[in-house]
Amino acid sequence: MHDQSSLRAVLIDCIPPDMSKEEAAFRMSEAKSLVSTYGGVVLVASYQRRMHPHYRTYIGPGKAEEILAEAKHAGANILIVNNELKPGQVYNLSELYRPAKVDVWDRIDLILKIFQKHASTKEAQLEIELASVRHMGPRIYGMGIELSRQGGGIGTRGEGETNTEKMKRHLAAQEDKIRAQLAECQKTRSLAMHSRRRKNFRTIGIIGYTNAGKSTLLNALTKKGAYAADKLFATLDTRVGKLYLPETQTEVLLSDTIGFIQDLPHTLINSFQSTLAETKDADMLLHVIDANDPRLGMKIEVVRDVLEHIGVPKIPIIYVFNKADALDPETKQKAAELLQEESPLFVSALTGEGLHALKSRIAEVNKGLYS
Repeated sequence: MHDQSSLRAVLIDCIPPDMSKEEAAFRMSEAKSLVSTYGGVVLVASYQRRMHPHYRTYIGPGKAEEILAEAKHAGANILIVNNELKPGQVYNLSELYRPAKVDVWDRIDLILKIFQKHASTKEAQLEIELASVRHMGPRIYGMGIELSRQGGGIGTRGEGETNTEKMKRHLAAQEDKIRAQLAECQKTRSLAMHSRRRKNFRTIGIIGYTNAGKSTLLNALTKKGAYAADKLFATLDTRVGKLYLPETQTEVLLSDTIGFIQDLPHTLINSFQSTLAETKDADMLLHVIDANDPRLGMKIEVVRDVLEHIGVPKIPIIYVFNKADALDPETKQKAAELLQEESPLFVSALTGEGLHALKSRIAEVNKGLYS
């Protein structure tokens, strides 16, 4: 297993034939950013247009051999497929690349590695462990079946399948253990939430696509000192800070948690239900958007889809276009028109521009919650 300092990757993305060049370029750019966030470097990046993934290797045997030659030439030690692979596909690619000492990851492996790198609380670490078990479990079962078929044919009970059944029981027991530990963490979190309710604290969840500037905004509003960086998934653990609203002489709590990203499987989201509880139980949300992002419309929809999937109730949402300090008038107008009905605010968490107006809007919405 490679540490992030030695990760030298060949990156391949498989896209449908009708995908635009702009969309393909965005997907590749985001995948490169994920590798960079983990700490690795992309030596070769390419994509393949396919109507359907190849059932054995996802990218097809010819492309697999071509990429293997490129990996050897570039001195890469890992192939990262920017899609979710099935167990048999991982196994077959891994066997092909093993003699060259090139490992194989899919997009979910990479995201989980980034999560592991950034998680600091026990709860977040447990949720990553749970997600890893759920991701690896079907693979181990599928690889065992593949070994069984190669060893004795379909219908025989080979050693590979026997070991797979043992591993399945082990993984099931491991998942039960993690879930029990998470339940204890959730009890602690639930008690903290009830305590806030008793003290009449309103909670505001800061949500948005990863790298929109959520942690920087939390810092600007509360002086919390949360870690903020120009990287995907720089924040994973939930951070909570107090915000004083002078207009109503009240305090509210702001919570910042994991950012969302395109094509994050629902199974992975389900593993982070505990961390996302701050969002589900909030009284209102601040949806933070990078105002300069050319794909902000798509990213807004990604966040909305995740909120719907995790079952966030109908609560007030304040739309906040961040990074307004670097915004030209034309881009600002286009962004405003996109969310015209929601009356979005423009702020700069970096310079403080627009924060007073944001606090006033929060106070206004908060006051309405009591009426």
